[in-house]
Amino acid sequence: MRFLIDNALSPQLSKSLCDAGFDALHVRDIELQAADDEIIFRKAIAEDRIIISADTDFGTLLALWQQTKPSIILFRRGIERYPQQQLTLLLTNLPQLKEALEKGSIIVIEEHRIRLRSLPIRE
Repeated sequence: MRFLIDNALSPQLSKSLCDAGFDALHVRDIELQAADDEIIFRKAIAEDRIIISADTDFGTLLALWQQTKPSIILFRRGIERYPQQQLTLLLTNLPQLKEALEKGSIIVIEEHRIRLRSLPIRE
């Protein structure tokens, strides 16, 4: 799996994912830290990357575009500020989420629960 970490999260998460054997980039690594969400969205699609963020705007963008990619992982409810906790939650849950992420999903990770919604988002 390939990841693109949004500016709402620490570059440490990207480094830690790389250390764990994943292909992960932080938007700062590719000078997109000030880019509009749509540009980050297009970059993720072009490189088949999963966006990891704490910014719910990506979910809104997916709903408007009616696309099945890219998948998005959103950290919510306080854990968006703790890179080590994010890494632990990701590494613990990625095996069970892999298929959904490959098919296209938005996954919301909170400290004590995970919500999954398949893409495209329909009313």
